[in-house]
Amino acid sequence: MKKYIINSNDAGQRVDKFIQKAAPKLPQSAMYKGIRTKNIKLNRKRCEISTRLSEGDVLELYLPDEFFEEDDSGEKYEFLKAPKDISVIYEDENILLMDKKNGLVVHEDNEGTVDTLVNRMQHYLYAKGEYDPADENSFTPSLCNRLDRNTGGIVIAAKNAESLRILNQKIKDRELEKKYLCIVVGVPPKRSETMTAFLFKDSKSNTVTVSDKKTDRNKTIVTKYRVLKTDGKLSLVEVELLTGRTHQIRAHMAYIGCPLLGDGKYGSNKVNRSYGIKTQALYSYKLKFAFTTDGGLLEYLNGREFTVPMVWFEDMFLEK
Repeated sequence: MKKYIINSNDAGQRVDKFIQKAAPKLPQSAMYKGIRTKNIKLNRKRCEISTRLSEGDVLELYLPDEFFEEDDSGEKYEFLKAPKDISVIYEDENILLMDKKNGLVVHEDNEGTVDTLVNRMQHYLYAKGEYDPADENSFTPSLCNRLDRNTGGIVIAAKNAESLRILNQKIKDRELEKKYLCIVVGVPPKRSETMTAFLFKDSKSNTVTVSDKKTDRNKTIVTKYRVLKTDGKLSLVEVELLTGRTHQIRAHMAYIGCPLLGDGKYGSNKVNRSYGIKTQALYSYKLKFAFTTDGGLLEYLNGREFTVPMVWFEDMFLEK
């Protein structure tokens, strides 16, 4: 038998969703049978899979202990195998803003990489005494947005379930404004513009193609840019995504004849070699909380803007 006392991070979840997180070894068929046969009870009463949990509820699973045994082999927690080094831009009791460096993956990839931003973040909070999996039934501090391995910049982490719920909804509703810095080869045709085109993603090759014609296979992209400075050969450009598609900045800028410096997929390796750069000059450097609806627990962040203090390529390549 296993007993769970529902805490604030568990509250609001459906019974079945909570059990799937809290007891991942329990097969769904056994869970559904347990609820049907009253071997899973909420506050000593029968419950339904759709019943919402409240803080202080007691959920009891009268099922074999083998479904709840912990794996004692190896490291106690996987995230402890990663360094706890992160670059903090802002932190409070609810959220953490980190400056992810180029080359670091945010989540575990197909190669099983342990040194990920999410593992570093959890190790960092564990070392501070703010997170211990032993104290949680179903919640883990989580990242709310992601960046490609070779793109640096601001990544948001939620320290509790309510913050995670709010941030996920705000991101979905586009109530957060993110701006990127990049260096492009050449000079864009206008000093500033909001561009619309259409993007097709080839999942097999992990590449995208941009076109000015709509088809039933491509999706609309809208990219806003502003040239900050240029020496005629390279330009420092600020970009805002009004849609969020795979490789949108890289492919859209390349489509107008100004690929990102260091981008071997959509740019020129010959040009990249001439500047001695092996990674794309692209950084998510500015974040603004721009809520148009109630921010709940995070309303105090509304209107606040955060900027990465130093972007590695900002002053490196343009001629003085």
